[in-house]
Formats: sequence, structure tokens, C-alpha cells
Amino acid sequence: MALSKSANTYNRQNWEEADFPILCQTCLGDNPYIRMTKEKYGKECKICVRPFTVFRWCPGKGARFKKTEVCQTCSKLKNICQTCLLDLEYGLPVQVRDAALKLQDSMPKSDVNKEFFAQNAERDLANSDSSLAYGALGKSQSPSDMLLKLARTTPYYKRNRPHICSFWVKGECKRGEECPYRHEKPTDPDDPLADQNIKDRFYGVNDPVADKLIKRYATMPKLEPPEDKSVTTLYVGNLGDKVTEKDLRDHFYQFGEIRSVTMVSRQQCAFVQFTKRESSEAAAESTFNKLIINGRRLTIKWGKSQGQQLVPRQEGEMGGQMLEPVPGLPGGTYTDFDQHPRTGPDRHRDFTQSSSIL
Repeated sequence: MALSKSANTYNRQNWEEADFPILCQTCLGDNPYIRMTKEKYGKECKICVRPFTVFRWCPGKGARFKKTEVCQTCSKLKNICQTCLLDLEYGLPVQVRDAALKLQDSMPKSDVNKEFFAQNAERDLANSDSSLAYGALGKSQSPSDMLLKLARTTPYYKRNRPHICSFWVKGECKRGEECPYRHEKPTDPDDPLADQNIKDRFYGVNDPVADKLIKRYATMPKLEPPEDKSVTTLYVGNLGDKVTEKDLRDHFYQFGEIRSVTMVSRQQCAFVQFTKRESSEAAAESTFNKLIINGRRLTIKWGKSQGQQLVPRQEGEMGGQMLEPVPGLPGGTYTDFDQHPRTGPDRHRDFTQSSSIL
């Protein structure tokens, strides 16, 4: 191909230059003072085979060095990270995102039209709004139920771990703790996740990670409403310190009139009570396993009815234990004594007073 670095005829005008990569938070790492090396035209893009600027860095302590794998043009076409090729907004594979939004891939996979398509796409990207995704992805509607339930809200730094040391697996590694690779047993070679292809990840076909996530979505539990029709309260958990009462009211008011919002700061939860049962059912169905406020995925459950909270105690029951009545005393006197025990010289006064009544 004319755009390839290894081709005899170089077309440097279409080679890509960049000052900073397009990365997700996971690949970038948790180190705010990260250092990167920049190599102009260092590698060919693994999708369009065009030479591009390669960046290499270490995401954090104990992580392996990472580098960009695809050019920025291919990254913008799919709205993905240049390194892990996962969606920048939801942190999901392309196959899962396109299946949820019902998008069809229009990129050519053959080398005949790949060069022409890349040049036209780069020109369109230069003349369009850089804050929006390219093509049909930028015009897609609101996120679907699948994306809201499967979306990753926090970075997954475990993905930056070093690779497994092959010498340690064979019992020949002599570096010990100084070895930069992991000394762990490899996964089962028959595991589908052990066979991943970068082109399948980019085009969204035959991706084992995507297949696993789609199966997980199909088996996710559903929140069934309680049989007691008087229950109109929802439990909201995992609030943290960022979610306030105003945030909850601003989100749940769309489902109906709210009677009260009770915040329990110690347990980082809240109780949202609606005036109508229909409003609480609509809120539970729309927010279960997919409510994200201020970057936190909240837990939604139904509140308990008053009949379940107030369990009647039987006669003679105190603190979960059955107490035997004292012979010769009026009924209930022993209960008062257990609730207010006395010590010292007056500890027998209740019994003497009760005996005088008889």
C-alpha cells in the first residue's frame, strides 16, 4: 500500500502526526505525573497500515509499559482508545456497543478501499466537530438498557499488569523478585478469552470479551415489585460522599411526585418515597442496575413494608428470649424489673412492693 512505511513509494503527506494520544483512563494509569516517549512515524497502524506517531509510557508502579496500537484516525472513527480499543465513553468492546445501539460497521476490511476510506475520513474529521463521535455513532440516540447496565464507571487498573513470565512457567526464571513479569500460572489455553485478536476487537466481530458481556447481560436479575401495594419506597445505596439529596431529587422527580427523601449518611444510603405506587415502579424499572450519578453506580432495591419491619412479640418474650414468669407475682411485674433492673440496697424493693399488694 502507498501509505505503508514498508512500501517502496512513500506518501508522507498522509502520514499521521500527533502531540498527545487518545487514551482511556485505565490505559493512562493513576499516576498524574506520567512520562511518555514520542516517536514520529514509529509504527504502522494495525488497522489501516499507515505510519503514525507512537507513544510509550508506564501507567503506574508495578504495571507494564504500554504503547499506542492504532492511529488517531481509526481511533476517532470508532471512538475508541488507541491502546485497548475499548469505547471511550462506556469502556466496552465495539461489538457490545454497536449491538446495543444497533449500529452497522461501514468500514472496508480489504486493502483495496482502505486507503481511500482513511483519506476521506480524515478530511471529514478535520471539518467536523471534534467533540462528537464520527458518523452514525455521533448521531445515535440515548444509551440503551444494555449500555447502562454494562458500562464501566471506574478505571480497571488490573488490566495494566505485567505479562506472565514464560521462564517461570517452565521453572527456569532466576530473577526472583527482580523479574518484571508476573510469576503466576497461565489461564487455560482452551479459554476463549485467551485468544483475542486486535482486528476482531476493532471491527466488532468474533470478540470473546464481547460475547462474555452479552451473555452476562442476558442473565442479569430483574427487580420484582413487592406484593404489598402500599410500598412506595425505594432503597438507594452506594451513595458515597458525592451524591447529595438534591442529586437524588433531581433524578427521581421525573418519575412522579416525591413524598420524602431520607438520607442515612452513616450507611451511605437513602430512602426515596413516592406518593403513588406507579411512580415507584417506573423508577425501579428505569434505574435498577443502571443508575449512575456523579460517577457512582447506585444500588436500587425496594423498601420493606411496615408489616415486615414490625414483627409482633409474643407474651413473655424479651429481647428474642422467652422468660419464665415469677410465681406469686402479678403478670407483667417481671418485665418491668428486667427493663429497669436495680442494684444495691434497693434491688429487692420492686418485689416487696408487689408482695404487699397481694
